[in-house]
Amino acid sequence: MTAKLRTRTLGCKVNQYETELVRQGLQTIGYEDAGEGESADLCIVNTCTVTETGDSKSRQVVRRLHRENPDARIVVMGCYATRAPEEVGALPGVVEVLTDKRELGDLMGRFGVIDVPTGLSGFAGRKRAYVKVQDGCLLRCSYCIIPMVRPKLHSRPSQEIVDEVTRLVDAGHREVVLTGIHLGHYGVDWNRNKPREEWVRLAHLVRDLCEIPGKFRIRMSSIEATEVTRELIGVMAEYPEKVVPHLHLCLQSGSDSVLRRMRRRWGTKMFLDRCRLLRESLDRPAITTDIIAGFPGETEEEFEQTLRTCREAGFSKIHAFPYSARKGTPAAERDDQLDKSLISERVDRLGEVESELRRDYYDSLVGSQLELLVEEVGSDGRLQGTTCRYAPATIDIPERAEDADALREDDLIQAKVVRVTNDRLELA
Repeated sequence: MTAKLRTRTLGCKVNQYETELVRQGLQTIGYEDAGEGESADLCIVNTCTVTETGDSKSRQVVRRLHRENPDARIVVMGCYATRAPEEVGALPGVVEVLTDKRELGDLMGRFGVIDVPTGLSGFAGRKRAYVKVQDGCLLRCSYCIIPMVRPKLHSRPSQEIVDEVTRLVDAGHREVVLTGIHLGHYGVDWNRNKPREEWVRLAHLVRDLCEIPGKFRIRMSSIEATEVTRELIGVMAEYPEKVVPHLHLCLQSGSDSVLRRMRRRWGTKMFLDRCRLLRESLDRPAITTDIIAGFPGETEEEFEQTLRTCREAGFSKIHAFPYSARKGTPAAERDDQLDKSLISERVDRLGEVESELRRDYYDSLVGSQLELLVEEVGSDGRLQGTTCRYAPATIDIPERAEDADALREDDLIQAKVVRVTNDRLELA
């Protein structure tokens, strides 16, 4: 009888990539995904510890899997497993806790995988394929636990990534999202003690990927503003048919005094200058961001500064996170923690500003031609997907059969923005 596998992933795109890598490795030795109502023989849980909520949800997932699959072996990996292996190991059904993602190959080997995959050949259940290009973070932002659980920088060889993206494109994926724990540090581990002219950086990798033949586009996930170099922007401008005009720049706060307490490496002037450079170099780029609301000691004036900075940056989307104290970080030791109700109120106010900025940005796109990745057919029979500028969009299926065939799922199409309805672009 075929062994049944069930995987669960919490957290970031890197985690989702790593889970899929393990899943595909186990499939080579006969594991199959457990269907609805089937019991699994093996469960893989990839955990998150960025916030307290991530820890809690990770524990809930493990307990639920044990209840639903009482005879299954449960293997837990991910950042929460690395940070608290004894706590994770005590959860019901857990037979192994993997504390170092660099040992994924060893994990698969222990289950009998001989040819450990070096990359993916497809991305099950996703129209956009994630590609992990880098791991590890050397920064010491005062609120972040991740450098403690993923401290070692490791960049994948560029040819290995090119080969993987080629397979994904051949498998029908029309968008690949480059991701890493610190994406902008791609190549940094190779560049030590080398002259600057020999450095390999993210811009070089993106250029190599742009040379891959086929109809697909490249998107980059979160990146620090300081690492959006003129060279990287130049590659984006040189290959507009391959690299989408969208970047997710991590701001975290729009107040210089809060940024200093966060131990961030720049102020708001540099960040806004980089946003202006992007707009000067690219056609109406989408700029999205992360903001932490309620950092210890954040005053009302500092929060108002953040709102002003967001408006000046002109973000098209803001991921607003309530500050979550992580034990072991300097910020968690501060004695000026804010009340949770105040933090929640500030998250709501950020949401109001985001709605205003998103509406302004979407309105600016009306009348323009955009590229749409068709991802599904909606309940109303219309095609839905994501545009190159990271805006959700809807388009009618044309009456002519030959056009309808061209607008199949997973395809990239060009269409005109005719209106904005309920925070979604309508194309024709």
